Amino acid sequence: MQNKTGENLMALIIDLKPSERIIIGTALITNDDNRTRLHIEGAAAILREKDIMREEEANTPCKRIYFTVQLMYLSQDPAALHDAYFAQIRDIQNAAPSTSTFFMIINEHIMNGHYYKALKEARLLIEHEAELIGNVK
Repeated sequence: MQNKTGENLMALIIDLKPSERIIIGTALITNDDNRTRLHIEGAAAILREKDIMREEEANTPCKRIYFTVQLMYLSQDPAALHDAYFAQIRDIQNAAPSTSTFFMIINEHIMNGHYYKALKEARLLIEHEAELIGNVK
């Protein structure tokens, strides 16, 4: 398989544990009772269960950022969510200026269409938020 520039691409290989879930594109796939190995070729958004955040789990400002970026990553039209995302980050940056460095990286990934990389950085933002909350107690 080749990408648009003619480079050869390797298939992504994912090992799923029994009953593990994965999102591929817009489909939620649940494994059966056995380990499974998937070989995935092509360009589709893929999220393993450990990276999936459900809406009810987005119960802090930075978790809501992660959830919004996740929606962008899975969306056919991620730009439709940009306004909501940028409104969210303004409020967080005003309350916690130390988040600015995280948002600079996340924003750059989003503006370049690298939503999975933005999602990984948003996970680090959640960890930073937990540290900030821990320091307040």
